[in-house]
Amino acid sequence: MLLGLKASRRLLSHRHCFQQYRSIKSENTARSAPLDSVLSAFRSICGEDGVSLGEAVKEQHGKDESMHRCCPPDVVLFPRCVEEVSALAKICNHHHLPIIPFGTGTGLEGGVCAVKGGVCFSLRNMEQVLELHPEDFDVTVEPGVTRKALNTYLRDTGLWFPVDPGADASLCGMAATSASGTNAVRYGTMRENVLNLEVVLADGTVLHTAGKGRRPRKTAAGYNLTNLFVGSEGTLGIITKTTLRLYGIPESMVSAVCSFPSVQAAVDSTVQILQAGVPIARIEFLDDVMIDACNRFSSLSYPVTPTLFLEFHGSERSLEEQVHTAEDITQSNGGSDFQWAKDAETRNRLWKARHDAWYAALALRPGCKAYATDVCVPLSRLPQIIVETKEDLIENRLTGPIAGHVGDGNFHCLMVVEPNDPAELRRVHLFTERLARRALAMDGTCTGEHGVGLGKRALLCEEIGPEAVRVMQGLKDTLDTKNLMNPGKILQPREQ
Repeated sequence: MLLGLKASRRLLSHRHCFQQYRSIKSENTARSAPLDSVLSAFRSICGEDGVSLGEAVKEQHGKDESMHRCCPPDVVLFPRCVEEVSALAKICNHHHLPIIPFGTGTGLEGGVCAVKGGVCFSLRNMEQVLELHPEDFDVTVEPGVTRKALNTYLRDTGLWFPVDPGADASLCGMAATSASGTNAVRYGTMRENVLNLEVVLADGTVLHTAGKGRRPRKTAAGYNLTNLFVGSEGTLGIITKTTLRLYGIPESMVSAVCSFPSVQAAVDSTVQILQAGVPIARIEFLDDVMIDACNRFSSLSYPVTPTLFLEFHGSERSLEEQVHTAEDITQSNGGSDFQWAKDAETRNRLWKARHDAWYAALALRPGCKAYATDVCVPLSRLPQIIVETKEDLIENRLTGPIAGHVGDGNFHCLMVVEPNDPAELRRVHLFTERLARRALAMDGTCTGEHGVGLGKRALLCEEIGPEAVRVMQGLKDTLDTKNLMNPGKILQPREQ
């Protein structure tokens, strides 16, 4: 911390902005004194190994899993603790340097692209599980801890963290993007499972959204600052610690796969299972194109028809009732080939096939790229939007297998596109715009879990209205007066 303060004081004499030096050259290239001083200050805080100007490292940190083009930062920093993050942020704030937080790079909306250059804060070296309170069902972790790493850490405690977006994302990154996943229908999304956050603001201030060290299961104390930062995608601050709810590992788990004659029948079954009050843990929909891709990629042999993957958690006795009710409902809608998986190995293989859907879709057209759409509508509108979407795909000659967390009305088209074909790219772009507006017309959202990032800024304004966008902009201006935190994301760029 002392090193950071000294470095900050040394830099007070510099009046030039780092942004004048958009392209940082190699170590052997002569630099101006201000640039040298900024890099020297960074190194004094996080060490020589904590500052990288390597082109490969910058490229790695300038893109995620989306189709948005790579926009590398000018420099990548690897802080080791919140004190270093704070000291580094103060330097960036003084020199008007954009700050882009980076977790694991598994996002799908271009959220880590350095559209204005600047400094990437890669948080992978902050990877400690700081506090575990098994009796209170909560845990506090640093931003480098991923969901799989946490559940491995918890395996002997009888507890687990169930929010599962598929990718092994960092938990603070999941909070920043309000991640969701296959278990959300029962356990909720990150918004329901974050109790407290430690956040470093653009000026280096360290904020605890629910109070330092506090972890109550509920609170009515003031504004909900925690959920202000959940889903903020790095535009308000850098999340350096998160306190999460944990759950007891269920006594028993049973999974099942069921095929249907139509999309309507599959989604009707979903709605009816939820209406019957079955506390289902996961209920996932794959259309015929997606199930065919998964069969090929994961060596499965399910009928190539609209299919539901289901999972039930609970005691042995409660599972019997849940399963019986669900099976009756699916059969009443023409469901067949109801296949059960009770042992862990078979269940894991089944869900691995579901999580590998992205790669299965890509395998349909080797050499192509994938782009995942992401909309969410009220459950009653789900059959209509999926049917209309499939018709749209066929009419426009597009490859877009559909997979969805249909228990909460959220689904994805995994678009597989030839990146060197401008006509196809144009068709995909127009399709995704139509899909998002179709969801908005059905009282839904343009993004159920991927976030706004770069690609859905205009749609956000259409969804929530200009008044709400102005409130968001006001919050951004208050917390980030210089527009340094991940600029260009969520909100439309403003003229300077």
